[in-house]
Formats: sequence, C-alpha cells, structure tokens
Amino acid sequence: MNYQPFGKTGWQASALGFGTMRLPTSDGISGGPNIDEKHAAELIYYGIENGINYIDTAYPYHREQSEVFLGKILQGKWRQQIKLATKLPTWKIETYDDFDKYLNEQLTKLQTDRIELYLLHSLNKKVYEKIYNLGVLDWAEAKKREGKIEFIGFSFHDELPVFKHIIDSYANWDFCQIQYNYMNTDYQAGTEGLKYAHAHEIPVVIMEPLFGGKLAKAPDSVLDIMNSVANRRSPAQWALSWLWNQPEVNVILSGMNSLDQVKDNIDAASHAHPGMLTTEEVAMVDRVRWQYQAISLVPCTGCNYCQPCPNDVNIPEIFSLFNEGSVYNDLPESRRLYGFIKPENRADQCIECGACESACPQSIEIIDWLKKADAVLAQGKSYEEVLAE
Repeated sequence: MNYQPFGKTGWQASALGFGTMRLPTSDGISGGPNIDEKHAAELIYYGIENGINYIDTAYPYHREQSEVFLGKILQGKWRQQIKLATKLPTWKIETYDDFDKYLNEQLTKLQTDRIELYLLHSLNKKVYEKIYNLGVLDWAEAKKREGKIEFIGFSFHDELPVFKHIIDSYANWDFCQIQYNYMNTDYQAGTEGLKYAHAHEIPVVIMEPLFGGKLAKAPDSVLDIMNSVANRRSPAQWALSWLWNQPEVNVILSGMNSLDQVKDNIDAASHAHPGMLTTEEVAMVDRVRWQYQAISLVPCTGCNYCQPCPNDVNIPEIFSLFNEGSVYNDLPESRRLYGFIKPENRADQCIECGACESACPQSIEIIDWLKKADAVLAQGKSYEEVLAE
C-alpha cells in the first residue's frame, strides 16, 4: 500500500480507502440493511491487514446499519490501525441542537468516543446555507476542542461555483470529498474543483471512482482501446490509476463487496503514485472517454444550451441517464436515479415547443429523444423496443 500526506493534518493516508455503502448482504439486496457481517468483516479486516487505514461510512448507509456494523467489528487492534470517517446527516438538521443529537447517536452506533474524519454530508447550496446559518462551523470547532472530532470536512453534490463558495467560506477545512472519475471531469466539482481544493491545501477524497461500478465492466470497443498500450490493466485498475496519477488526489474510496475486488484494488494501490501513467497511457484514457461518448445513443454533450426549458424539463440529466443505462448496460440503475428527478422536470412534461432544438448546437432531435427516454426510464420499455419504433 502506498501512502501520502493528508494535507496539513500530519497524517499519512492510504491511497485506497474502504467505502462501506455497498457491503455484501445476506439477501443480495445492494445497500440493504441485512449486511452479511461475517463476509463483510472478512473484507474489511483483509483490507486493514494489507494497509488500508481509511474506512468510510455514513448515517444512511445500508439503511442506517453500516455504522452499527462497523461499531461491532472495529474494536481493539482494528480500531487502532485506522481512521474512521462518517458524515453528519445534514438533511435531518433543523436546529442547532440537532448537531449534537446526531453526532452522539453516531458515536454510540460506532462504539467510539471519537470520530477522526467527520464530514458534513452531501452539501449543496440550499443545505449548506441552512446549516451554515445554524452555526455548524462554530459547532464543529467546539467538537474538535472537545476531542469528539479530529478533522472536519464535507462531501459535495452541486455545481462548481457552489463548491468554490464552500471552500472559500471557511479557512479551516481539513479535507473534502467529491465525485470524480475519468467520465466526470466536468461534473459537479470536477477537475477544476479538484485543483481548486488542492490550491487551498485541502486534501481531496474521491468517491465514485468507478462511476458506481460502471467503469469496471467495459464494452469490447473500450477494451480494444485499453489493450492498445503495452501495460495491461483491468478496466477498474485503469480508472483508479488515472486518478492516482493526479497529484491533487489524496484518497480513493472504493465500495468493495468481494475479496477479489479488495485484492485487485490493493494490488493497484501498491503501485499508486502521482505521475504513474505515461503520456501514451493518459492519451489512451482520453480515447476511452471519447469512445464512451461516441457509443451514447443521444449525442448530447451536456452543454446546457437547451436550458432553461420553458417547461422546466431537465433535458441534459434525462439524456445522461438514458445514455448511461445503455452504454454501461445498467438500465435498472438509470431508472432508479430517474426517480430522483422531480416529476415536473421529467421527460413527459415536454410540451414540444421546440425551443431546445433551435438552441442545440448538436442539432439533436430532442423532442423525439425525450419521448424515447420517457418510454425506457418511466414506462418500462427496452432500448430495443423504442429504437425499433
């Protein structure tokens, strides 16, 4: 396992962190409450024995059972070898007293008197404004003085300007966590946000390095590109190596649920260091990104020229989910995520005014593709059915 300094904290963090959002379950339901405790403990212990010292969880993971499980198994020597990360459930906060309420509940679940890495979970503009005005930063400073929290950070889900605002609003962030992978370079914080945090000496922890597992199962056309370079890696190892190649990346979290995944990722982490890829290999990953974009059904680049829609249809997000279900062969996940789009912003709200089509630089037949997306994501039809119509 390779390690690097975790910003100004004085701690050396493992290149690979263990994320506990997708632990194995006894009933096979991903993220469900019935964690297969024997199997999951085996994976985590193997990871710690082989150098992982960053274990990540959160209040809602496994329907609020992940923290409970970790509290059981991370005792004695196992607890001493790692730093534990968990997250304040910001969406539940209504009053200042709620900060203590949820922290104390988490300390009890985790069977510990101290959380080394505490994050304000899933910040966006609205949530951050609410908890900032309630005094969350003063509260966090007090908890650090009391010794209940060692380092304070945040995880992020919004647009780049919001990320920069959060960074700029507080001089004492110890770290942050963003979604980032070679397909998400311009998504949310993205590459620019990564570099912005690094310039402020804030360590960056990466979530979704494999895009929810999608980048671990590449189609043949992508595999051909990956195999065009001399150094052979698995699709998952290429995705991880691309991240470790960047000096701004401190820790990559992986939600591993099999021993093979743990071993594969630890092996990759043993070679991790900034600048580990050759110029040819970096260019190859760029070609992989272009290939994924090329095999997307809708040639949408996410430029947002179609926004705002006169009827508030979230066209770029709909097309992104529609494409991802096909490209990564994961339609169930696209349908699940489509459920998070507000009903008034979904594809079936298109009134066919045509304003989007006249603004689209790609000349996409947006109205027709929205109908296809609605049929697949909401009505249960297959890609084959809608493409044949």
